[in-house]
Amino acid sequence: MQSTHLLIEEPVRMASILEPSKPSFFPAMTKIVGTLGPKSRSVEIISRCLEAGMSVARFDFSWGETEFHQETLNNLKVAIKSTKKLCAVMLDTVGPELQVFNKTEHPISLKADSLVVLTPDQNKEATSNLLPINFGGLSKAVKTGDAIFIGQYLFTGSETTSVWLEVTEVSGDDVVCLIKNSATLSGQLYTLHVSQIRIDLPTLTDKDKEARNYLSKLGDLNQTQIFAKIENVEGLTHFDEILQEADGIILSRGNLGIDLPPEKVFLFQKAAVYKCNMVGKPAVVTRVVDSMTDNLRPTRAEATDVANAVLDGSDAILLGAETLRGLYPVETISIVGKICAEAEKVSNQDLHFKKAVKYVGEPMTHLESIASSAVRAAITVKASVIICFTSSGRAARLIAKYRPTMPVISIVVPRLKTNQLRWTFTGAFEARQCLIVRGLFPTLADPRHPAESTGGTNESILKVALDHGKATGVIKPHDHIVVCQRVGNASVVKIIQLED
Repeated sequence: MQSTHLLIEEPVRMASILEPSKPSFFPAMTKIVGTLGPKSRSVEIISRCLEAGMSVARFDFSWGETEFHQETLNNLKVAIKSTKKLCAVMLDTVGPELQVFNKTEHPISLKADSLVVLTPDQNKEATSNLLPINFGGLSKAVKTGDAIFIGQYLFTGSETTSVWLEVTEVSGDDVVCLIKNSATLSGQLYTLHVSQIRIDLPTLTDKDKEARNYLSKLGDLNQTQIFAKIENVEGLTHFDEILQEADGIILSRGNLGIDLPPEKVFLFQKAAVYKCNMVGKPAVVTRVVDSMTDNLRPTRAEATDVANAVLDGSDAILLGAETLRGLYPVETISIVGKICAEAEKVSNQDLHFKKAVKYVGEPMTHLESIASSAVRAAITVKASVIICFTSSGRAARLIAKYRPTMPVISIVVPRLKTNQLRWTFTGAFEARQCLIVRGLFPTLADPRHPAESTGGTNESILKVALDHGKATGVIKPHDHIVVCQRVGNASVVKIIQLED
């Protein structure tokens, strides 16, 4: 897999480092996905998360009952209404997860250089010498010398709750392992991960399949986008085929850091994000500020990691334990947003644009040509924003693919549809789906307004968008604005300069 990275724009003035960060209407072009859970599910906290910059709310179905998540979703809807902030919903399915069960929930102390048996007999009680697991085929999948990870690192980000094992013997259905480091496992559930071994479990559980079938019957929800989470060597090996089928990619660095040697993870991140960028599909990076689960500030390494993810070309940063059960969910979103914004200021957008154009090659499709032309025009005239009219969101996503330095305001124009019983407008779904794309800020147009003024008294969608931009300070007098829209059967890119 080719490794390509974006260089920092030169020169960076040392004096600018000491300047305070300036607040703006769009705090960062990079989007933030926040996982909602015990510490972040009240209307008040969700509202503050939205205000701080969360644009996608993630629901992790690897834990918790459906009723619990439904209550959280209801609270999210209330928060969206009160803050008037659009927010998309991401549902993370359970998938093929190996787990260790500790029914008594008593802490289990594992000592280095001792032996422990992994057994598929879940009726047995977990002890320092025996750990019940949820998979009967482990003994057939592993061999002597294989490395096995067990712990809560993937939940908590803390290495002190994790243990590494080495397979020493396979005895029937049981696997005997040598404990490599001392650790205390606490709680009811731990993750089990075998390095670079394919585990024959279905990617979609019965529960997941029920959800997908259910979604496909719910009208517009059949348009639900599917993101592939890459978390092991198998995902890396088949990355190109997965990228072709998926609507976006999530780089699950917690799992990848266990399956890959630590020194290889950054290479895969850079190569995978680059490929996503070139085909215009969102790339989401996880596990960036684990320490903020318990601390008010990230470590210096974590802050640098966030910035490097942005410079690599990530569309979004996904926060897990930091917002799910962390002590400072709102502060975490705010700080990550500020780091993203600073990195965006020095990102070499010109280099990215040239690479994207070269990758597409010639002849370009009509839409690719319009999108790249809109970005080129906006950069040339130093436009403050690009306004794109769209109904599906595709045109706006194509513009965002070329990484303009200015925000892209995606005006989603509702479409009228009927099921022969009643007429309905679509558009809200498409608008929310843009919320995970870097630099794209969707808004739903009022269907009563035409796209352009046809007379002096008409309140056009474009005029409403410009007025909104001026009211929020995004657009100022004498600014240039690039507008991309369809006129009849043609797509048009035009440049507008605002008067006083």
